[in-house]
Amino acid sequence: MEAIKVSGLRKSYGKLEVLKGVDLSVASGSIFALLGSNGAGKTTLVRILSTLLKPDSGKANVSGFDVVAQPEQVREAISLTGQFAAVDGILTGRENLIMVAKLRQVKNPGQVADDLLKRFSLVEAGNRRAATYSGGMRRRLDIAMSLVGEPRVIFLDEPTTGLDPEARIEVWNEIQGLANSGTTVLLTTQYLDEAEKLADRIAILHQGTIIVSGTLAELRNLLPPAKAELVERQPTLEEIFLAVIGNKEALV
Repeated sequence: MEAIKVSGLRKSYGKLEVLKGVDLSVASGSIFALLGSNGAGKTTLVRILSTLLKPDSGKANVSGFDVVAQPEQVREAISLTGQFAAVDGILTGRENLIMVAKLRQVKNPGQVADDLLKRFSLVEAGNRRAATYSGGMRRRLDIAMSLVGEPRVIFLDEPTTGLDPEARIEVWNEIQGLANSGTTVLLTTQYLDEAEKLADRIAILHQGTIIVSGTLAELRNLLPPAKAELVERQPTLEEIFLAVIGNKEALV
């Protein structure tokens, strides 16, 4: 079943055509990575799918609802996490979650907050002001806030931008956990290793159009077959960093 279906989507800002007929589909319960350089149109596409922008033409359905004709139903089914963590630094982590639960009119907001703090390993920090959190903790709290109300589809717009290697691994684990629990994730990123690590399917958005889409194996088949060569592989700087600080889980 398709959680997201886009056909012929176009969007311009004045004379600047940002989306030039985008087509894509995302299966329910999968992680779909949308790659593209700055200005490719990734954020514009996400803003249309989350009903924050209206397309000029084309069709887009999210969780079975048309984003233009049925925006309220779409909003009830989704959640959006932007490029920067949208947490209130004055409030504690628990208070942030309770606030969102009340806004979404969820029953037992305190229990919902406690369950999410436990799920995202933030129980010990739950009564601390969010301003004291590290970047990784703030992003985990941000994603936890996005899950209030159990949305069927979640949009993550470059969720690991600016995070250190440890924090990136933490966020990766949470994203994989979302998909494992049945949530559909559309992830935009500029980090190719992030898409390679997480995504079931990958699409490349370039100059306003999807130029290629498929699984990692399918995309590899677009290039000539690999040749077997004996090469001495040196560890990457990221592997060295994680090994030195003792994060063995990240190296698995």
